[in-house]
Amino acid sequence: MKRVLITGAAGFLGSHLCDRFIKEGYYVIGMDNLITGDLKNIGHLFKLKEFEFYHHDVSKFVFVPGELHYILHFASPASPIDYLKIPIQTLKVSSLGTHNLLGLAKAKGARILVASTSEVYGDPLVHPQREDYWGNVNPIGPRGVYDEAKRFQEAITMAYHTYHQLETRIVRIFNTYGPRMRLNDGRVLPAFIGQALRGEDLTMFGDGSQTRSFCYVDDLVEGIYRLMMSDYQYPVNIGNPDEITIREFAEEIIKLTGTQQKIVSKPLPQDDPKQRQPDITVARRELKWEPTVNRAEGLRRTYDYFKGLSKEELYNSAHRFS
Repeated sequence: MKRVLITGAAGFLGSHLCDRFIKEGYYVIGMDNLITGDLKNIGHLFKLKEFEFYHHDVSKFVFVPGELHYILHFASPASPIDYLKIPIQTLKVSSLGTHNLLGLAKAKGARILVASTSEVYGDPLVHPQREDYWGNVNPIGPRGVYDEAKRFQEAITMAYHTYHQLETRIVRIFNTYGPRMRLNDGRVLPAFIGQALRGEDLTMFGDGSQTRSFCYVDDLVEGIYRLMMSDYQYPVNIGNPDEITIREFAEEIIKLTGTQQKIVSKPLPQDDPKQRQPDITVARRELKWEPTVNRAEGLRRTYDYFKGLSKEELYNSAHRFS
């Protein structure tokens, strides 16, 4: 049985990746410091003999006994609320943490996939965003702690690939949604659904003309799995190119939830991207991948999950910063 280490295992994406690799017959070692992750996301896995968990911060030295065949580095705050409250930890997990895991991959002879983000493109001047676009990022703005951390992560990963001939993969993740998201993490989809369920007005930033492209989590996990198993060593966009404005999306949520909330506008945050849409030509060509779950179906599944939350979960934030 091949062994895989997944960091950020108790988070939204990490927990779904744990499920997928166990389903594929791997022995999964999950690692998370639980600063934004939640053990309830992987609670169903603790009874399995194919799973073990390390409560550890990858910004510190990482030791895993025994063989490792694959490493997926998904440890990182990923929402504006998170990385604006814990900027230093955000920078460290993508710099020190990535360095530690690349060193572990080198020592174990493992292939490593690092989770980058569409935020490396910043507030893009090219639309849709292709992998050969270098981006428009403000390194000293409030979002710079996340954007530049991920850009450095890509750079050091490619340096290990070039200098040490390490087998590396880089995925640039666009907006993703689905079960296990935190309602109050600051991202637009869970924020809208949470507000609708609580009977609050939907808070839109700016005039709502900015765009996003939402990918259902099952599609994203499929793309990541294919990338890890491929021979392609350069960054790959994984996301759904079906673009929608924030105002249109808010109207979809109101229709989905059957609520009558108003849409209220607040000032647009500094450096907030005006457009976000992946060009997935590389993923189609190299991975034979494209999304299959349309937004209406994905939103229905996600809404059904959130409706099942307790009132305490619905009203309380899941932030636990240390």
